[in-house]
Amino acid sequence: MTDARRLYQQIADQVRQLIVNGQYHSGSRLPAERELAQQLGVSRPSLREALIALEIDGTIEIRMGSGVYVLNASKPSITGRSLGESPTELMQARAVIESAVIVQATAAMPEATLNVLQDILTAMRAEIAEGRKPLEQDRQFHLVIAESAGNSVLSEIVASLFDERHSPMSDHMRGRFETPETWKFALSEHEAILAALEVKNPLAAQAAMHAHLMASGRRWMEN
Repeated sequence: MTDARRLYQQIADQVRQLIVNGQYHSGSRLPAERELAQQLGVSRPSLREALIALEIDGTIEIRMGSGVYVLNASKPSITGRSLGESPTELMQARAVIESAVIVQATAAMPEATLNVLQDILTAMRAEIAEGRKPLEQDRQFHLVIAESAGNSVLSEIVASLFDERHSPMSDHMRGRFETPETWKFALSEHEAILAALEVKNPLAAQAAMHAHLMASGRRWMEN
């Protein structure tokens, strides 16, 4: 029977099995990421997601700059419960869908909507300057663009994928890896998207949206 669980859950169980078998005991450090990925025959991004899942359920602790340590070698597995979509796959899906949606939105976007987007970025800039995470402004920016495409199904898909960022997996990763610096990068990328919309260049808007979402995924997975 095919294992229908998400890939990161399957890899998390492989790591857990190494711990349960006594290869790594409580308090010990797991091998370096590259070595462990090679040992398991998986990609490093997928391994990172698996380690995040194991940290959520209290099996390991990821110590930035130090390594990954076993906290509880006998903790029961809860990685079978829903922790959300793979953050890597989620951002890839958003890049595909929102890059297509923005092409449809570009030509039909009125001046009033462009002004709304500019106001959103102004508020986003202010939030970042105050050291806060502009989560609501980020959501508004993407949804206003999606709604401008004039297709309610696409708008709902974009909203649903965006809101997946509140799943345990995505939320945990945001808490670890989002910083004022990463938000400044995101703001700059949003500004590039708006600039392309203002000159009604659908290909430039598509490229800017795709670049932004893929860069967001890399910031999550490579920090």
